[in-house]
Amino acid sequence: MPKYVIEREIPGAGKLSGEQLKAISQTSCGVLRNMGPEIQWVHSYVTGDKIYCVYIAPNEEMVREHAKQGGFPANSISEVTGVIDPTTAE
Repeated sequence: MPKYVIEREIPGAGKLSGEQLKAISQTSCGVLRNMGPEIQWVHSYVTGDKIYCVYIAPNEEMVREHAKQGGFPANSISEVTGVIDPTTAE
C-alpha cells in the first residue's frame, strides 16, 4: 500500500504543549477509526511551524479526506517512492 508524507503548516507547532499534541493526536485517531483500517498513521515529526506526518493509505484522496474530517491542513501530500539511509551507501 502507498505511503505518503503530509506537510501541515501549523504556526507555532514546535511550541505546542504535550496536552495540545495529545488532543490533536486524539482527533486524528478518532477520524482514522471512523474511516476504517485502509488508512493508517505511522508517525509525525513536529518542527517550528510545521508537522510532517507519514501515513499509509490506498490513495491521496483518502489522506485529504482524513485532513478534511479532522480539520487539519494538508498543504502538501507526496507519495513516498523510496527510502534511503546510511546503509544505502554500503
